[in-house]
Amino acid sequence: MANVMEFVSRGVFGIASAVLMLIALALSFYSASLIIAALASSWAEAGPALLGAIGYVVIAVAVFDVAKYFVEEEVIRGREMRLASEARRSLTKFISTIAIAVFIEGLVLVFRQSSQDIALILYPVTILFTGILIILGLGVYQRLSAEVEGQVEAQDKVDDKAEAKRKK
Repeated sequence: MANVMEFVSRGVFGIASAVLMLIALALSFYSASLIIAALASSWAEAGPALLGAIGYVVIAVAVFDVAKYFVEEEVIRGREMRLASEARRSLTKFISTIAIAVFIEGLVLVFRQSSQDIALILYPVTILFTGILIILGLGVYQRLSAEVEGQVEAQDKVDDKAEAKRKK
């Protein structure tokens, strides 16, 4: 029964990943159409359209990276991480990509709002502070997990050896 659930789970993650990749591709095409339309119009109108295109590309990259994470960690490798360091590296890579997307989106919004209505700059600045909180949280996680990682990995290796002996 566990094998069936694992197969179904991997299938669902695979389908979700494919859908997310298609959405990321559609966002990229939409962004390209915005760029073409912006370049065909006057230069005065091109700036905001190009900033909008950057926002869509950033979102597309973040969505694609989430899909890639699902494929690598849930479809190919399965849910179980072998070592604590693998889980930490995987989570760090994933959160770092999200943080970069948040920072880029915040910067795009700052530029857009500063050219329109400076009074509305609070929302983009809040997004940038959110990115800072994400990075700080990731740093705290890494610091705390580094202290425990050696102990957990040692126990995982002992468990793996015991399981290998039981299978023989």
